[in-house]
Amino acid sequence: MTRIRLAFVLVYLTSGVLVAADWPHWRGPTGSGTSPESGLPVRWSATDNVAWKAPVTGLGVSTPIVVGDLVVVTSQVGAGLRQPGNHPRLVQGGDAAAAGERALGGPRGASGDGRTMFVVEAFHRADGRRAWQHQLEAQGELPGVHDKHNLASPSPVSDGQRVYAWFGTGQVVALDLSGTLVWQRHLGKEISPFDVNWGHSSSPTMFGDALILLCDHEPSSYLLALDGRTGQQRWKADRGRGRMSYSTPLVVDSPSGPELIVNSSERVDAYDPRTGTLLWHAGGTNRFPIPMPVFHDGVIYMSRGYRSSPYMAIRPGGRGDVSKTHVVWESATGAPYISSLVYYDGLIYMATDVGAVSVVDATNGQRVSQQRVEGVFSASPVAGDGKIYFVSENGETIVMQAGRTPTVLARNDIGERSVASPAISNGQIFIRTDDHVFAIGKPRS
Repeated sequence: MTRIRLAFVLVYLTSGVLVAADWPHWRGPTGSGTSPESGLPVRWSATDNVAWKAPVTGLGVSTPIVVGDLVVVTSQVGAGLRQPGNHPRLVQGGDAAAAGERALGGPRGASGDGRTMFVVEAFHRADGRRAWQHQLEAQGELPGVHDKHNLASPSPVSDGQRVYAWFGTGQVVALDLSGTLVWQRHLGKEISPFDVNWGHSSSPTMFGDALILLCDHEPSSYLLALDGRTGQQRWKADRGRGRMSYSTPLVVDSPSGPELIVNSSERVDAYDPRTGTLLWHAGGTNRFPIPMPVFHDGVIYMSRGYRSSPYMAIRPGGRGDVSKTHVVWESATGAPYISSLVYYDGLIYMATDVGAVSVVDATNGQRVSQQRVEGVFSASPVAGDGKIYFVSENGETIVMQAGRTPTVLARNDIGERSVASPAISNGQIFIRTDDHVFAIGKPRS
């Protein structure tokens, strides 16, 4: 574990200065959703054990990141375009709203001329005061989205020197840590329109000083690596037409070098993040690939997404079709539609869409326990200090003691809709709702 964490830290440090307590990616510094910190909070409410809460300018479901003394989040101001037709719900055969599943709130702060703006804003980690804000106007025809999110679904990422934010039109901005624009691109205009059913949601991934973007859309599917300093293209890997993915790629370490793992509608692919060369692939088609892989001690753990998703363990390092050679184990059903898995101390934890919390032995994929908790879960769980944190859409966080038969330690309700995954930094948990960013835990300097 120490070797793998060090490998990821070195990748980030090749271009920036990140400190141990930073959470520079929506799933943390190693992309695993886990934190090595201790003393994490167990109980809170909308007012108790809250160091601060800060109002968010717009709406969105992106996770806040923490870099240096800043907490950074993205959002959208003004109305977007709701995709026509019936919108799938996680709650089946009942009243979704009564169960806690609701649409993202309406337009907020719309300008008089009806423009849609994207916002990147930073708050001081110590007290929640706004440090800076950067706005850019949405350009071009707005893609239609599911009514539970908007065009500010991708989470930002940082290399310790810059913050990178990506929006569902294809617009990308790089800002320095004072909020000054360094460069910007519009992939929807430069390469191909951002057109994917229900709207784009994949977040950026860092590899050294390169920003890697997964664009699996109907008109054109490709991976793109940009120079973090300039925004110029490093490489582009065309993936054909008609692929879809809402997942975020993950860079892992293998005996033969780094690999970029992609969960998409056609299969699982691995690329060389240095060149964009396809290395291996596994598995078959999957209708809505949303979850992100996790990696521990030389094994990739991932679920594919969609209802009662399959999940699996894969060893990296193969070439070509590795479905029969490198898949350690596979379970055909049982994983969440949307949220990613979390690996912690030899076990995999997941909460299905309507609250079946499962614990799986990571060595063989066998489920060792399952229990029902109330809630609707889109956010991915995080883990640390012997605890697993599951955030439901109604704003309640279920804190469970880690173990083969986990027990519920607390149910903490902040009373605001929350779809974003939480972040952990410096002994605090950061939760983004429709209206605020909450810093849960004791105040920090």
